[in-house]
Amino acid sequence: MSLLESVKKLSQALAPDVVQWRRHIHAHPELSYQENQTAAFVEKILRETGITPKTGIAGTGVVAHIEGRNPGRKTVALRADMDALPIQEANDVPYRSQNPGVMHACGHDVHTTSLLGTAKILFAHRDQFEGTVKLLFQPGEEKNPGGASLMIRDGALKNPAPVSIIGQHVMPLLPAGTIGFREGMYMASSDEIYLRVIGKGGHAGAPELVVDPVLIAAHILVALQQVISRNANPRQATVLSFGKVMADGATNVIPNEVNVAGTFRALNEAWRADALQKIERIATGIAESMGGRCEVTISRGYPYLENNPALTRRIREAAEEYVGKENVVDLDITLGSEDFAFYSHEIPASFYRLGTRNESRGITSYVHTPTFDIDEAALSIGPGLMAWMAIRELAS
Repeated sequence: MSLLESVKKLSQALAPDVVQWRRHIHAHPELSYQENQTAAFVEKILRETGITPKTGIAGTGVVAHIEGRNPGRKTVALRADMDALPIQEANDVPYRSQNPGVMHACGHDVHTTSLLGTAKILFAHRDQFEGTVKLLFQPGEEKNPGGASLMIRDGALKNPAPVSIIGQHVMPLLPAGTIGFREGMYMASSDEIYLRVIGKGGHAGAPELVVDPVLIAAHILVALQQVISRNANPRQATVLSFGKVMADGATNVIPNEVNVAGTFRALNEAWRADALQKIERIATGIAESMGGRCEVTISRGYPYLENNPALTRRIREAAEEYVGKENVVDLDITLGSEDFAFYSHEIPASFYRLGTRNESRGITSYVHTPTFDIDEAALSIGPGLMAWMAIRELAS
C-alpha cells in the first residue's frame, strides 16, 4: 500500500471519531479567549495519541510537534482555530449548542477536530516522512487583536521555526468533497470603526436650543462613503460599512450623543492606512462644522491575507492527488477577513477551503448564521488531506 493510500485509509477509519469530537465541541462552544474546555479537550486527545502538547500559548492556545525521521531537517506548521461566536443556534440537531447565545457558526469546531484527526494520521506515519509538523490550535480568531497575533507574540513560530504554514477553513458554498484554492491576494484586512458623535440634547420641538447629534451622524455616514467612491482606486476592492447606530432618544427627545460602529476592509496596507486617516478627518471635521464633536476610535484588526503562490501550488497538487483534479476549484478574492493573515506576513502561508455543502440535505446556510451546519462527510476528507499536504510539503 502506498503512503497516500495509507493516509486515506486511516482518515476514513478515523472519521467516526472525528465526527464525535466535532459534535462534542459544537455542543460546548466557547467565545474568543475563553476556550478553556476546548483546549483541555484538544490536550486530552493529543496525549491519548502519544503527543505531548504545550498549553497556555496566547492564553488558551495549544502547540504540539510530531517528529518524523530526521526531525531537524524541516518544519511545517498546520493551524486550526477554536473559538465560537455570540450567536444563538437555531439548528434542531442532537449536538446543538448547550451554551445559550454561543455557537460554532463559523466551523472552528470542524477545524479543531479535523486537525486532531490530522495529528493522529501523522503520528501513525511518523516513520514514513522526514521533518517535523508543528500543530497550532489557536484561540480568538473572531475577535481583535486576533489570536494569531498573540500566538506569534508567544513564540508559536519559533523553536522550531516552520518554513511554511497551512490553514484550512470550511466553505458552505462548495459541495463536500470539493477543495478551493487561490494564489496571491485572497482576503481583506479588517478594522473596526467606532464613532461617538456628541451634541447637545433637548426637546425635539425646540431644535434651536440643541446641537443635534442624530443629524450630525447622518451627515457623517453619508460623507464617509466618499472615502470609497472618490478616494479608493476603483480597480481595487474595498468596503466601508456601518452596521450599528444607537441614538437612544425618542420621538420628541433629541439625545446628547449617537454611537456608530462599522468595519473597513482593504487589500492594500498603504491604502488601508490612508483611508483610516481620511475616515477620522472627515468625521471630526463634519461634526465640528455642525457645532458638535466626534470621537473616533479605530480598533486595528487583521492585515490582508496573502497566499504564497509557490506554496499554494504545491498543496493544490497534493489536494489533486488526494481528491482528484476534478474536485479542486479556484477561489475568488473575498472581502472577508481572517487572522491567519498575520502568519502570512511572517512566513510563506496558504489558506484553503474545505467544501461542506450538501443541498440535498438542506445544508446550505452560510457562516455566521444561526442555521450554519456542515455535511459531516467532509470530516472523512479534511484530516487526511491536511496530513498529506504536510507530508508533501516536508518532502518538497
